[in-house]
Amino acid sequence: ITERELKPGGANIPVTEKNKKEYIERMVKWRIERGVVQQTESLVRGFYEVVDARLVSVFDARELELVIAGTAEIDLSDWRNNTEYRGGYHDNHIVIRWFWAAVERFNNEQRLRLLQFVTGTSSIPYEGFASLRGSNGPRRFCVEKWGKITALPR
Repeated sequence: ITERELKPGGANIPVTEKNKKEYIERMVKWRIERGVVQQTESLVRGFYEVVDARLVSVFDARELELVIAGTAEIDLSDWRNNTEYRGGYHDNHIVIRWFWAAVERFNNEQRLRLLQFVTGTSSIPYEGFASLRGSNGPRRFCVEKWGKITALPR
């Protein structure tokens, strides 16, 4: 049996009714932390293999989150300005006007869900929609006419 002190001098402190809550809290914390130390260290090593630690050190936690995950707040004018149209659509086409009118009525959560449905991502790069990427690299948001009006969707 291996003993570990949960606090300095803990081996000499008996668990009593008075201190049992502290003992349980320290034991739970130790077990949880011990269980993920190796995984956390591996994650950090892998992260620093991809990203230079000197670059990361200039960001605070929120800025780093934005760089890695992008933003969740949608700038509708940025989205519109970085959208391309195909198949006969253009920015003043009636269907496109209906589309943007509907999106304007959406709250931010609904806009994020639409974006995720169409692109597979629910966050926007911190540089905005101009930096949106698809599986094959940079890819603008696109609204495209597809198929015939008399055909079922496929």
